[in-house]
Amino acid sequence: MPTIHLRVTGTRDAFDTVLSAIEGVDQVDRVEEIDDLMNEMRDDSSSSEMSDDTAGSTTYVAEIQAPKNRLEQVRITAEATAMNMEAALEFLGPDDDEMFGREDEDA
Repeated sequence: MPTIHLRVTGTRDAFDTVLSAIEGVDQVDRVEEIDDLMNEMRDDSSSSEMSDDTAGSTTYVAEIQAPKNRLEQVRITAEATAMNMEAALEFLGPDDDEMFGREDEDA
């Protein structure tokens, strides 16, 4: 079963709402919060050390397992919910086109 990893930057409430919405998608097998390993790897330059670009928000990462035929609905649901909650959403891992089964129109 395909696995999607996503990162939400926003409030805890926004993250929980995104996960709840994804859990409501038919046939989603698993939705689980996981540790964000990228936070430890962040390489801030000295010029940005004095600014907090995530003031008032936190980054959360989730892992979702769903059948391939439901991945596009998971994406649509996550994007719409994050937008409504004024949170940033990022899909991690493979290219979006590959992950969601979209073909390259130039190929």
